[in-house]
Amino acid sequence: MTIEELKRIQLYRQHLSMPADKITVVRDLCGLQCQFMANAYHSLRIRCADDPDPDCWGEGLVKNWSLRGTVHVFAEEDLPLFKYDDGFYRSERWLGVTDHGRPWVSPQRERFFADYIVQSVAAGIETRDDLRNACRSVGMTLTEESFIFNGWGGLLRPLCERGFLTYKVQEKKAFAIAPEYVPMPKKEALTEQMRRYLTHIAPATLRDIAYFFGCSQTYVKQILQTLPVQSFSLDGAEYFYMGELNGNYPPIPGCVFLAGFDQLMLGYEKKHSKYLPQEYLRGIFNLAGIVMPGLLLNGSIAGRWKRKNKKLEIICFRTITLKEKKAIKDKAQSIWRNDLKTIQYLAL
Repeated sequence: MTIEELKRIQLYRQHLSMPADKITVVRDLCGLQCQFMANAYHSLRIRCADDPDPDCWGEGLVKNWSLRGTVHVFAEEDLPLFKYDDGFYRSERWLGVTDHGRPWVSPQRERFFADYIVQSVAAGIETRDDLRNACRSVGMTLTEESFIFNGWGGLLRPLCERGFLTYKVQEKKAFAIAPEYVPMPKKEALTEQMRRYLTHIAPATLRDIAYFFGCSQTYVKQILQTLPVQSFSLDGAEYFYMGELNGNYPPIPGCVFLAGFDQLMLGYEKKHSKYLPQEYLRGIFNLAGIVMPGLLLNGSIAGRWKRKNKKLEIICFRTITLKEKKAIKDKAQSIWRNDLKTIQYLAL
């Protein structure tokens, strides 16, 4: 096994060299992280055999809190898997909120607003701003509002985590009533999540797996003992995987416009990534916690990109050759077609 062969396997499994349908992609990759909805849509576009319709691409998908305590888009049928049984499914046990011993919201008021928000969404009040106004109309105080509509989730987050609501799959924050489902037992769900990772994102090291799931390597080892895992050594590290490997994988793509928060960047520990030269680390993973959209050339990050008003801007981390610029132009035109007029190259 060589590093190039490893990349060919990983890129194939992540559907970057072998596209698939929308549901297959989101299920195989354990969802798509989506602080910004445009990232999730682009992540699908570069992995799907057919371009997802921008007007209805969210059909069959839901948006909710998931891996690493972040918001992901995933298949609605996987609600029991990612919103597994943690003892709080449809729970109305509200404990109130305090700040250094001072009560912000009493348990009674928290339950009142939880019920009111769910009823309001069921009645067709869906956006965050409209829900805020509705709660104000029934007496929500400024102190209560600072918790209920807190930017980090407030009361809306546990309502989603407990299976009352889901986010709508769209850029503007809006909510829908979650379909009823039977949550999987926690251990069974976490084992299935890791099985998908090992089958569709791995081969990967213990460090990679722990990074992706936000857990300890000790816990990863415990789960691996319950699965039919295989492994091989490369550069002194042990790589684990499930499923069969063969030598007949497509070549590494010449150019890939990765999405922000792309699974190729999040799937493997960033300081040991085979795709991200460490001198470019902060060009992709900035100190504010944002994962920028990377430009992958021949299996290695060479820059990042952004597109606005039919203009594609490439921030170069190194010199881009004429041959690479042609590959960039060809790939960009295949993705954006008539929505692209100019490409500009800028130094980091």
